[in-house]
Amino acid sequence: MTLFLEPFTSGFMLNALIGGVLCAGICAVVGTWVVIRGMAFLGEAMAHGMLPGVAIATMAGIPVVLGAAGSAIVMSLGVSLLSRRGKLSHDTGIGLFFVGMLAAGVIIISHSRSFATDATAILFGDILAIDAPELLMLAWALPVTLLVAVLFHRSFVALVFDARVAQVMGLRPRLAQVLLVGLVTLAVVSSYQAVGALLVLGLLLGPAVAASAWTNRIPATMELAAVFGAVSVLAGLLISWYFGTAAGASIALTAIASAAFSSLARSATRPLRPTDSTTQKAVRAHA
Repeated sequence: MTLFLEPFTSGFMLNALIGGVLCAGICAVVGTWVVIRGMAFLGEAMAHGMLPGVAIATMAGIPVVLGAAGSAIVMSLGVSLLSRRGKLSHDTGIGLFFVGMLAAGVIIISHSRSFATDATAILFGDILAIDAPELLMLAWALPVTLLVAVLFHRSFVALVFDARVAQVMGLRPRLAQVLLVGLVTLAVVSSYQAVGALLVLGLLLGPAVAASAWTNRIPATMELAAVFGAVSVLAGLLISWYFGTAAGASIALTAIASAAFSSLARSATRPLRPTDSTTQKAVRAHA
């Protein structure tokens, strides 16, 4: 037991654990919808698209979360405009902005020779440096995420069925889609400090995929994903402490490993049912 408790007698490790668990809660809720809606590419693009804003904020000496949020908003609006007014598919719009924002970030970083350490923290995270203001931001982001997920649950479920059906039912599918993108943005921006822009997708997807092996109900998947995510944070921090590995990468890899081990364990306990479609999952969630 001492092996588990001793690392967290240090203040920075305790902050990292608290911050990581808060991130896991946010990513559990958002990641469940990301998996159901097939929005993984959007999540990855958002994670990379934050780079120019974070770089500018770092060099300007302003809070990096403001720069990250600014880049994410620009990318969200740009993708929406390209998809609605142009002849491009949604994925193509995401791909264009993803590459463009990433390239802009690299160009900005290349003009600052002293930026190497900060760039590493942006890309791979620095959860051990989480302080009180960042914990406060995560503590604010989690209830906001939960509130939106609860208030618009029916709209999100209807959107999974068919946007036209949702429109007929008066559930405003366009607003639901915007809110889902907003939740992805909030999760990425608030979590990048913990696991970095390149690894945040692991915390979004891994626990949600691990949880979906055991339940088809959306609320239950979110709850179980939060557990898997919290355990991944704990295990990743312990691995980092005792083996000297990068904390953010250890957490992300543990989260991905949880998905693989969960699927194997589920297969070993009893045969899996035929894979449910997204609509069938939504039906069970709304039943």
